[in-house]
Amino acid sequence: MTGIWGIVNVTPDSFSDGGRYRDTGMALQHAGRLRLAGATVIDVGGESTRPGAERVPVAEEQARVLPVIEALTEGGIPVSIDTLNADTAVAAVRAGARIVNDVSGGLADERMLEAVAETGADIVLGHWRGPSDDMYAKASYGRAAREVAGELRARVEAAAAAGIAPSRVIVDPGIGFAKTGAQNWDVLRGLDEIVALGHRVLIGTSRKRFLAETLAVADVQVSEARRDLATAVTSALAARAGVWAVRVHDVASTRDALTIAHAWEG
Repeated sequence: MTGIWGIVNVTPDSFSDGGRYRDTGMALQHAGRLRLAGATVIDVGGESTRPGAERVPVAEEQARVLPVIEALTEGGIPVSIDTLNADTAVAAVRAGARIVNDVSGGLADERMLEAVAETGADIVLGHWRGPSDDMYAKASYGRAAREVAGELRARVEAAAAAGIAPSRVIVDPGIGFAKTGAQNWDVLRGLDEIVALGHRVLIGTSRKRFLAETLAVADVQVSEARRDLATAVTSALAARAGVWAVRVHDVASTRDALTIAHAWEG
């Protein structure tokens, strides 16, 4: 069945849960709950990539995430590190992380691909067209899914040139990154083009703005619970499209949706 990555943001400013798990102890408790709910991987991040977010000094990012990663991996929990920084990626792998999740696909830090190649870790290459503070200015597509697939293929080729074997690569079409709501839906409808690249595919729709925009009625604010339900639905549909894993805040609702979808398919 499709894997579920549980999100642990050790940050003060992430768009959905910023500040809730900034303390190491609270982050570990939350990770434990996500694991019990069915998370196959815990994705730990120390820098927000929400629209308009400011970059965090590398030393501060590492101070946030490394104690959490060390404690989780000592307990045998598979961990990925969500980072744009090569130095943080290397330090996180040394601390026990098995996967580097780079939403920029190695574009934010030119040293990232070679650094990860040397660690032997797997890498998530996200679709990215620039920093969060101006990414929507680059949201111009003809056929979004096809163009995203082509740009991801280029990042896979760059990773191979840096020494990362294709078997270590996971691709993520970057839902919400340099894409309008309509373009996000276009990418999701065209997931077969992403899957056809031949790599494991990770999808992250969790609680994102385009879901709230779709659900909103007369500008009524969409609750976290409704966003989680919408996330679970999109996760189940993504699983049917052949994705390898989904990245979510609320593991329990997505686990239930995947279980029911799996039963439906027999």
